[in-house]
Amino acid sequence: MIAYVTVGADDIPRAKRFYSAFLPALNYTLSEGPEGLSYALPPPPGQAPVLPDFYVKPTYDGHPASAGNGAMIAFQAHSQDQVRELHSAALAAGGFDEGQPGFRAAYGPHFYVSYLRDPQGNKIALFSSDPNEQGRDG
Repeated sequence: MIAYVTVGADDIPRAKRFYSAFLPALNYTLSEGPEGLSYALPPPPGQAPVLPDFYVKPTYDGHPASAGNGAMIAFQAHSQDQVRELHSAALAAGGFDEGQPGFRAAYGPHFYVSYLRDPQGNKIALFSSDPNEQGRDG
């Protein structure tokens, strides 16, 4: 099980604007500190934390942050409408389009996805795969 994912950012306020445009809608809460941003899903009462957490931090070595070539982080949305809404909100908050919301022929008939780059260049996917929603084939 993945416990957490961390991406580097040189401009934490800019990264906060981007990630806060969609992660709270996916139930992530934000904690901020001198070490950066920590987004976590709230645990149900009396249960262990829900993983993974997502961190946005300055680099530890002090060198500029860089995006991983071939790396991508995917967040599951509640619906196709939410994928569209959050993609739009993330673009308005400083993100860059890497693929408009829609179905992709390479994936299952209900896999609805959009792709973004955060201000640092990290690739982000927002997807829904609800079999109760309209699929690619009709």
